Amino acid sequence: MKNLDHWIGGARVAPGSGVYFDDLNPIDDSVYARAAAGTADDVNRAVEAGVAAFRMHRDLPAAVREGWMFKAAEIMERDVAKFQEVLIDEVGSPVAKAGFETRFAIGFLRAAAGVPRRVRGETIPSDTPGRFSMSLRQPVGVVAGITPFNVPLIKGIKQSAMALATGNGFVLLPSEAAPRLADLLADLWREAGVPDGLFNIVYGNGAEIGDALTGHANIAAITFTGSSRVGKHIAGIAARNLKKYTLELGGKSPLIVCADADLEKAVGAALFSIFMFQGQVCMGASRIYVERSMFDDFAKAFAAAASKAKMGDLREPTTMLGPIISERQRDRVRSHVDDARAKGAEVLAGAEWTGNCCSATVLRGVTADMTVCYEETFGPVTSLYPFDTLDEAIELANDTEYGLSASIFTRDLDKALRFAHEAESGMVHINAPTLYDEPHVPFGGTKSSGFGREGTEADLEIMTEWKWVTIQSATANPSGH
Repeated sequence: MKNLDHWIGGARVAPGSGVYFDDLNPIDDSVYARAAAGTADDVNRAVEAGVAAFRMHRDLPAAVREGWMFKAAEIMERDVAKFQEVLIDEVGSPVAKAGFETRFAIGFLRAAAGVPRRVRGETIPSDTPGRFSMSLRQPVGVVAGITPFNVPLIKGIKQSAMALATGNGFVLLPSEAAPRLADLLADLWREAGVPDGLFNIVYGNGAEIGDALTGHANIAAITFTGSSRVGKHIAGIAARNLKKYTLELGGKSPLIVCADADLEKAVGAALFSIFMFQGQVCMGASRIYVERSMFDDFAKAFAAAASKAKMGDLREPTTMLGPIISERQRDRVRSHVDDARAKGAEVLAGAEWTGNCCSATVLRGVTADMTVCYEETFGPVTSLYPFDTLDEAIELANDTEYGLSASIFTRDLDKALRFAHEAESGMVHINAPTLYDEPHVPFGGTKSSGFGREGTEADLEIMTEWKWVTIQSATANPSGH
């Protein structure tokens, strides 16, 4: 067991309160580590360290920041087993998911290495003779990042790498369920050569210190991944203080299977889309709509595949389902399934618990009065619904407050493109799972699923700001007349 202190100004700093909280291994709820319980004073120290470092290093050449990214990728490749071990033991990642997460993080670091040289402006034609007009992109200052427990490495790397690559300082508030993973990032960036103070971490309960971070006068931008409820709260803070922000929030993602689809591929994609990391993924396909003529065949095949989704040793490559992160979240999963059962839904597979693990659960006959129909379960639970026409499928898919990811399986290009156009979702995948990401794409959702986009291109909008500069020739009339 390890005690984790804040990382502020290039050093590990004990909490001002002297209080630590338990970080639990979700397999058996044993204490995995103890992390500093941050206070508003700790947050202030971290932000001020970021401000001081930003002012000192904001003009470092692009080649230097590029070098940090490449070096960090090399270090993570060298230490990949260490990162995967923490992902397994701290948040209950099956080894296949831990492998996916480390590969993505390494790939993102390499993609981010190209960002420093893309922080550029342009020349602009001027209406005034003798006036040279141009625009510049400059870093915003210190960026606050708040990351979730489910993909703490991906989000921690995404947020911090883009802030550092664009010349900003960064303060991370990680999920209280994943502080040990964040601690690895402190060592990663230090060894990669990032100057002291540019990367900082404060641990603690977001409900207690999140406002101190997001509302801090010297935080210029906020990037958050978490629940829609908290995201809307952060948006309010950002709006009142005129801060930039990006929100990646919850989802109730639909997957549509048309009668002309390849049944085997659709079943496999649906299985991955909802049961990857035991359904604790915002893009999870928790609503599956199947054309009526194929519905029974799909339901039978999908339920059979779900019943074979393996629980067990997280270090076994064939294990798909691990533990649900906390007792509060386990109660949520149970209550959603119990409510559906009580109101007449049929359980085609799953709904069985082994310790803290829930088996892959497939429901049929879910109706609008059931909690699971509209609310995000964030567990290994999905519902099957029949549809008769594509019009109906699109209407059902859009009947949600969320809009993160959506998928359709069909051999008909017209159907696929129509769905891509009409789906109220930030991301649409054709003949592919709902769960997908790449470093350079505009990742994010609509409606209650988020605001803004993540990615090496999209993040330039939040991590930098435009400045317009003009130069007058010696003979020009500065008034423009």
